[in-house]
Order: sequence, then C-alpha cells, then structure tokens
Amino acid sequence: MNKGQAAWAAMVLVAGFTPVHADNSPITLSPAEAAAVYKAAGAVHKKGIWLLCEPPADSGAPVSSGVTIDEVRDLNGDGRPEAVVSDSGSYCYGHAGMGYQLLSKQANGSWKVITGNNGIPEFLKTKGKNGWPDISVGGPGFCFPVERWNGKAYELNRFEYEGKRCKPPR
Repeated sequence: MNKGQAAWAAMVLVAGFTPVHADNSPITLSPAEAAAVYKAAGAVHKKGIWLLCEPPADSGAPVSSGVTIDEVRDLNGDGRPEAVVSDSGSYCYGHAGMGYQLLSKQANGSWKVITGNNGIPEFLKTKGKNGWPDISVGGPGFCFPVERWNGKAYELNRFEYEGKRCKPPR
C-alpha cells in the first residue's frame, strides 16, 4: 500500500469521518439515502448490519463487521455525489483484505455501481473520459494496477507505485 492508500485507509478507520463535496463542504446522507447506497451496492441487511459478502457458516472465517460508506463526494465534477462502499475480510477479498464499490448518484436520484474491486481505492489526479479520476487499487505489494474510465467502464491502464510506473512481479 503506498502512502496515499495508507492515509486513505487510516482516514476510513477514524471515527467521525465526514464525507465532503469537491469544494470540501460536508455531505450528509440520511439513513434512507445510506440504505439506498448499500442496496445499490448489492449489500443485504442482516442482524442490524449491511453485508456485501458473507462467508459460509462452516468456513470458519469471521463474518464481516459490515460494509461502510467511506467517502461521498463529487469525483467527476457533474454536480452529483459518488460514494465508496467498502467491506473487509480475507475470505471474500483475499490478501487485499478489503473490497470496494464505487457508486454514482444518477439524475433520477437512484445510485448506480460504476466499478468495484478487491483492494483499497485511491483516486488519482489523472483523469479518464468525462472527468472521472484514475483509480489506483492498492493491496499487498509495491506495484498497483491503475484503472481509467473509458466512458463505459474502468479498465486497466497501467501499474504504478508512489506515482511512478512499475512492472508487477509475475
């Protein structure tokens, strides 16, 4: 995990994290809006928590403590917020130990999954089509995939570590 991803992961764990607009003004989601984000991400509500991935009972793997909305802000400058929903656990997300879904609020008020992956997302200053930021997907190691929006989907664009191109080990 690079310095930016480590800082992001630490920020996510800090109680009281406040989602912000691009101008750093706070965004607040009502409980109903948060539930709409979770549902759009594919989470289910069980025993008072939202879950994206639940290991089988006989697997011995711990059950997730629940998904969280880690970040809410306008990432692409269209005036509508995006939300990052994350979940953790090695059973579901392998060595990265974390998975995420990036959702965007649509003009009709619904939420739509834009992308998701195993790992820790870091939104970079470089951009793809329509102002969407490139995403460095961190996890164990020192060379991370960077995905770029092509107008329809996020796709692998390059590999980087701390802003420098790299070749992942084979």
